[in-house]
Amino acid sequence: MKLYYSPLACSLADHIALLEANAQFERESVDLKTKRTASGADFREITPKGYVPALVLDDGEILTENIAILDWIAAQYPTLGVAGKLGRTRLLEALVFISTEVHRGFKPMWHPQGRDQLLQARATVSGLLDMLADNLSGDYLFGPAPSVADFYLFVMLLWAERFEVPTPEPLVALRRRMASRPAVQAALRQEGLVSADDQPDEAAA
Repeated sequence: MKLYYSPLACSLADHIALLEANAQFERESVDLKTKRTASGADFREITPKGYVPALVLDDGEILTENIAILDWIAAQYPTLGVAGKLGRTRLLEALVFISTEVHRGFKPMWHPQGRDQLLQARATVSGLLDMLADNLSGDYLFGPAPSVADFYLFVMLLWAERFEVPTPEPLVALRRRMASRPAVQAALRQEGLVSADDQPDEAAA
């Protein structure tokens, strides 16, 4: 397998998930502005969409879209999924909410067009995070162990910290728990987001 990612993009969730699963995979960064990979290839020849994540499977099939890739990882590595009759449905429900509501809500922060728009976006995302905090089922979204949805949420919480979005304390605690996990620390280091000397709490800041 090979994961194409861009540092601190939503593809970080897939990177973490694959490391948590102890999967054997290669990784290559993508410059989203030039559409060039670290090796100089035209990323649009891998996926005409031109954005990350993209996961090339061992048989050559290429998966795109964060929800689809995270769902595939959870199917291959059930410990990263959600158990029970409605487990997969609940997992997809959480992934869709994080993607279509929370993730989308950050767009005005990455591409601000004025202070009022920025403040409104912060308030919107903060309210969405409150909803997620109210539905935690333990240390993580679905209980005592993280699922692929928690990895996606973790990336959103890093963005929230970056853009000073008010975040409820239960999710601040979740972010810190996630930041202390070895797989998360490894992904952050591999993407150049922290140095080898950084402590877990620093990675979450």
